[in-house]
Amino acid sequence: MPFDPRFASPCGLYCGVCAIRIAHQDKNEKFKERLVNLYKGGTTDKGTLPNSENLTTKDIHCGGCLSDDLFMHCKQCEIRDCTKERGIAGCHQCDDFPCSFIDDFSMSVGKKVILRCVPYRKKVGTEKWMEDEEKRYYCPECGNKVFRGVVTCNRCKTRLDLD
Repeated sequence: MPFDPRFASPCGLYCGVCAIRIAHQDKNEKFKERLVNLYKGGTTDKGTLPNSENLTTKDIHCGGCLSDDLFMHCKQCEIRDCTKERGIAGCHQCDDFPCSFIDDFSMSVGKKVILRCVPYRKKVGTEKWMEDEEKRYYCPECGNKVFRGVVTCNRCKTRLDLD
């Protein structure tokens, strides 16, 4: 199965299972509203994104980290900038991993996934990493495709811990 190279994020957060990208792709306004509330701090998760106070559903769009259509926080990503400056495709090629950019990553689920994915990507390569991340995010009970960070399947309501 061919994978979109724009989804091979430098940090290790595979864009194919990103909630922002999925909400945009599906034109799901209700999901976009939930994401706005999450990133603005309308949740108990400590990992809200900085500079999100003016975020609206119109900001919930992304074509993948390596596309020209980036979510506002992906545009200001220090990890993405660092890999560009070093001339590498991602953290999986960096001898300094994990670094302060990873240690200080603002979303707790994202940091957990980065720490899992980067060594795996380094070991198996980008295509296999993307393939396995795509396969990972399905509800084991009903087979519904879900996104990174999901805690409950939106179809069957099964509690999930896929990250």
